[in-house]
Amino acid sequence: MSASGSGAMFSALYRNATILAPMVRVGTLPARLLALEYGADLVYTEELIDHKLVQCRRVVNSALQTVDFVAPDDRVVFRTCEAERARVILQMGTADAKRAVKVAQLVKDDVAGIDINMGCPKDFSLKGGMGAALLRKPDVVQDIVRSLVQALPGKPITCKIRLLPSPDATLELAHLIENCGASALGVHARFTKQRPREPITPEQYAQVQALARALAIPVIANGGSLDIRRYEDLAQFRERCGVTAVMVARAAQWNLSVFRAAGLLPPADVVRRYVQLALRYDNEFSNTKFNVLGLLSQTHDPEFYTLVSQLKCMADLCRTVGLERDYEAALPLLSPLARLDEDLVAAQAQESALQLAAAIVRRQASSESVEAPKRARAEDGADPAATTTTTAA
Repeated sequence: MSASGSGAMFSALYRNATILAPMVRVGTLPARLLALEYGADLVYTEELIDHKLVQCRRVVNSALQTVDFVAPDDRVVFRTCEAERARVILQMGTADAKRAVKVAQLVKDDVAGIDINMGCPKDFSLKGGMGAALLRKPDVVQDIVRSLVQALPGKPITCKIRLLPSPDATLELAHLIENCGASALGVHARFTKQRPREPITPEQYAQVQALARALAIPVIANGGSLDIRRYEDLAQFRERCGVTAVMVARAAQWNLSVFRAAGLLPPADVVRRYVQLALRYDNEFSNTKFNVLGLLSQTHDPEFYTLVSQLKCMADLCRTVGLERDYEAALPLLSPLARLDEDLVAAQAQESALQLAAAIVRRQASSESVEAPKRARAEDGADPAATTTTTAA
């Protein structure tokens, strides 16, 4: 079977799909599971760098019922579970075919597919030869995609690109990726230097439409952050791009129920469910808080947003959203580090209380040192007020 033929085997996975886009710090396990719960067909992880993943060991976490990929410093780089295994796509940041294959072989039994990031415009990616730097390195792209397709015949391999300045150059790169055996192609409909706040132009929409017509594999359109707010907008964006699948980023970051055919849920409901999943899977508090603030960022309750932004631990967050009992039930599952964080916050609160008590004692002592001479003079028959006035003068 040819490389392009092997890619077509898995194309059905991506056709007519609504997909949670890869987003740094957003695409961790709780968000992926909630997106699936609300109706997403596939979910991408945040971009995970090959240098980090290749050092990880695969650990079956029987307490959480997860599979963890753990770095040498015992930090969990990637956590997944059975509920998403058939629908989670691991997005990898890489510029080296051999390292990419090593990572793919490490995770292949726990993910539905592998995606290569060829569109990230951040300096970190560009300086490492990853992300959008690959758009101008077709030989490297060919080496990576072909190597992965050959090494993992049972898994779909995909790429996510941005538009090149020339429509012909974009089409040429897309055909190369398809001919290497990729199963689908994700396209962010902007150029590398464009930011999400910049609208997609009619010419850029036309480029995506041309790709969809020219390729036999599914094209997944991404970049509709200015136009997608609710479920109905997904179909409109898909139609405007002329593609078979749509990938959602910012709209999902703001409200994961954008995938829900029955309509958006109130942010408070989405936050509560998100925190339940974060607690269930021992998600790091700083990441949980970051995503909760993202889910609250479009609401009109600045006081609640400020309150959440000042929280210091998962216990406080659970109390704030009414999940005290869930927190108590989950305590045995929390990692020692998470429990240590809770103890540290409690200790800091206790220390603050002690500091306040000490300040009150000092204030009282200072007050008594001033009042004592006054009382003594009053007992001797002097006028305290007069004495004070004379002293002040």
